[in-house]
Amino acid sequence: MTTQKKRNKKTRKKVVVKLTRGDVLKVAAAAIGSIVAAPLLTTGPLSPFGQLKQGQLEGENYAGHGAKTGQYHWGMVINLDQCIGCEYCMRACTATNDVNPDEPWNVVIPEKTSAGHTFFLSRPCLHCQNAPCVEVCPVKATYHREDGLVVMDYDRCIGCRYCQIACPYDARRFNWEARGDEENPYTPAWGTPEVERRPRGVVEKCTFCIHRIDAGLEKGLAPGVDREATPACVNICPVGARTFGNLKDPDSKVSQLVASNPTLRLRDELGTETSVYYIPPKEGI
Repeated sequence: MTTQKKRNKKTRKKVVVKLTRGDVLKVAAAAIGSIVAAPLLTTGPLSPFGQLKQGQLEGENYAGHGAKTGQYHWGMVINLDQCIGCEYCMRACTATNDVNPDEPWNVVIPEKTSAGHTFFLSRPCLHCQNAPCVEVCPVKATYHREDGLVVMDYDRCIGCRYCQIACPYDARRFNWEARGDEENPYTPAWGTPEVERRPRGVVEKCTFCIHRIDAGLEKGLAPGVDREATPACVNICPVGARTFGNLKDPDSKVSQLVASNPTLRLRDELGTETSVYYIPPKEGI
């Protein structure tokens, strides 16, 4: 055995990657129908996941993408101690954004505290500032705006679903079928569509009702204050469990809630820097 071979043998290390059950299910679901392509898409030096995986293995935060560089950083606070699980947020979102009712952008999930008390975890897209979905998109169809929002260019999306697999929060939905003129069951009771339906073959997700934010700012309105410029899920909440606004403004209600309450962000250990903060439920309720 040569000296070089001995050196390689001594320095070789075994790396063990631990996956959660959610990670396994997510990857398994995405692999159905693409078993042959899976090794090529998820391994090797040309894989868009290569840098992402390496960062996870080394315990590093994901690289930033120049987000929240402008005047605003839109964010949300969800008070889990107030949420009653009514699903009004899901219904209003589905109606306003004309979402497939079988694939809602907003979800409400019953959970239990360590003491066994039930609470409801509601989850929109979390608009990560270090977003894995942005990192892996090969055509830059998913990108950051200067206000921190993670948005989609549906014309550029090629339907590869890399972003859906990379998202740690299961916040993205793929359009398997074209939606025709069928009626949205949540309209008009919960709102009327304000945006066009997305075509077949693209990934879609919560936008924080970006169309309202942009139109409101043009009219001099304040998102999070003026209803016309505020996400539908926030407006509809009957108990005020959701608050929206500019995290860069220390006087905004959303900033004050973060400053004056204990908060958490989902899977913060990943370094995703989400724009959604949760006020945890009380153990005694």
